[in-house]
Amino acid sequence: MGKSIAASNPEFSLCYWLWLTFLWITSVPCYATLVCSWKITDEIGKDNSFCRKNANLLKLISIFSASDSAFFFTGNIILLLLNMNHPGIVLLVFILLALVVVFAGIAITVTAASLSHLVYKAAQIREENELTI
Repeated sequence: MGKSIAASNPEFSLCYWLWLTFLWITSVPCYATLVCSWKITDEIGKDNSFCRKNANLLKLISIFSASDSAFFFTGNIILLLLNMNHPGIVLLVFILLALVVVFAGIAITVTAASLSHLVYKAAQIREENELTI
């Protein structure tokens, strides 16, 4: 899709690789989150749902989500200031889509942080119960 836009609008051909690299970088925390989710699922499969490892992994997911949202927002602002966006694209994509992505990232951050706290507390209770006779 980017190649067709660059081909039809030669003035945006310089922006193609910059935007493509920007989007590749924003995907890195998403893949790291998938790896953490896989590890959590593996622990749940071992019937070890409430453990400190899962709490730490959920905390990592919240950090990845917050950093990705912040990077995406600041990257869009910087590209806007560098005049790397078409005004029509800015109004439609930046305002609507970019803000939706940022708010979704913030929602994931809050949810993962809350779950991390709850799983950590459940792990503490489980460890205390294992020590009692």
